[in-house]
Amino acid sequence: MSLAQDLSDDRIKALIAETMRENPELVLEALQALEARQADAQAAAAAAVLTSERTLLDRDPNAPVLGNPDGDVTVVEFFDYNCPYCKRAMPEVDALLAEDGNVRLVMREWPILSEGSAFAARAALAARKQGKYPEMHNALMEMRGKVEADTVLRVAGEIGLDVEKLKADMQSPEIDEHIATSMRLAEALGFNGTPSFVVGDQLIPGFVEKAQLAEVVSAARAVE
Repeated sequence: MSLAQDLSDDRIKALIAETMRENPELVLEALQALEARQADAQAAAAAAVLTSERTLLDRDPNAPVLGNPDGDVTVVEFFDYNCPYCKRAMPEVDALLAEDGNVRLVMREWPILSEGSAFAARAALAARKQGKYPEMHNALMEMRGKVEADTVLRVAGEIGLDVEKLKADMQSPEIDEHIATSMRLAEALGFNGTPSFVVGDQLIPGFVEKAQLAEVVSAARAVE
């Protein structure tokens, strides 16, 4: 009979626990190895999504585009109007667009924080029908406090939108499709919060400063 067969389950567990106590570095090494494998797997999965979904990410006709529509580098931003980090990132992104006239900014409305976020996203996308998406987007990003339905409609009126038409347009299937696509792409890319950016083959989760964005844009331009 082998040693393993001679030992009871409880004794085996006790030996394992004792080994872990006496050699904590082994546990740390195992965890680090596991994390590294998981990171590699996630990176590989994201790279596959970037390849298979490149046209949709960069050229979705149902996604608003700011900056230069004919720019040579595309930045895709996933955002939520109730996200404070998105609001902090907005002037950084605006500074990039002001400095680099060859950047296309694809807007992916990704309302994940509240019902107010979803209402705001639908209203912003509906503003396209009245030619005022940029104005609505900027106004919602500049709002102080929580973005909710009543404040969204107030802002819409302030920037000159026909509010009744806006509310009707918010129910269009194109808006359902845009938000559903944002949800699917964000999940496939492994994003778990806003803002998140895609530039070429680079994924940038979280707040980013203009200098970092400019660096990534330059790198993407160099490989095209």
